[in-house]
Amino acid sequence: MRSLLTTCLLLMLASIASAQPKSNHASSLTRAQVKEAEQRLADLGYWTGPVDGRFDSATRWALIAFQKYEGRAITEKLTIDELEAIRASASPEGRDKGYAHVEVDLDRQVLMIVDETNNSRILPVSTGNNKLFMSDGQESIAYTPRGRFVVYEKSFGWENGQLGSVYYANYISGGVAIHGYLTVPNQPASHGCIRIPMFAAREVSKLLKLGTIVLVYDTVSFVSAKEWARDPKLKEAAMLNGAAPDYVDHTDASKTKTPLKKARPRITRT
Repeated sequence: MRSLLTTCLLLMLASIASAQPKSNHASSLTRAQVKEAEQRLADLGYWTGPVDGRFDSATRWALIAFQKYEGRAITEKLTIDELEAIRASASPEGRDKGYAHVEVDLDRQVLMIVDETNNSRILPVSTGNNKLFMSDGQESIAYTPRGRFVVYEKSFGWENGQLGSVYYANYISGGVAIHGYLTVPNQPASHGCIRIPMFAAREVSKLLKLGTIVLVYDTVSFVSAKEWARDPKLKEAAMLNGAAPDYVDHTDASKTKTPLKKARPRITRT
């Protein structure tokens, strides 16, 4: 009786398993095809990691960036259809050209590191979700500011804040930074910061030196910063403006009428 029940149970499990839809994972491609996809993505500018024929985390992030930029369904799966699309695609280009800078396309949710020759390295990002949140007893909106900015301050390794911990942060406006984060969803999910995948955060930090110009835009908000690239004084002023929200002016009327800038704790938005 027990053997009959066991046999019936095994038959039921087999029937259920056969009825489940089969997942189309990267393993459906050969290692040579995966390597071809990695090489092509790297040639296009997507940040792939090692080109070794393994569909690892870095390759997955590159595929996500490709799917985001091209407006494809974000499946995170490297199929033969995706491989064909990668083969047929052209390299992404930044909207501003002729100088080194960073662009954050909020509509596509990608970040592009653009050099003087207009070549780009592309990563997926997750930016502000425009929801309300509480920090230090105050209600704020998880908004990623649009406009042109400059990296005015950096932190190295992990930095802990009230809203969470960030990795290799590059601050562009108050507590808003480009930084590594443990979770980078495919849609806007941050408190206003620009999250990037952890595997690339340290290298991005090396590339984004103090003074790096950062353009953050959506469909209607693009602003060029070519004049900043031509005039160092304009860029220096932009750096001071970016840091301004992190300072409080104090005036001692008995001694001087000149405001004294005193640093206050920065609220990193994550």
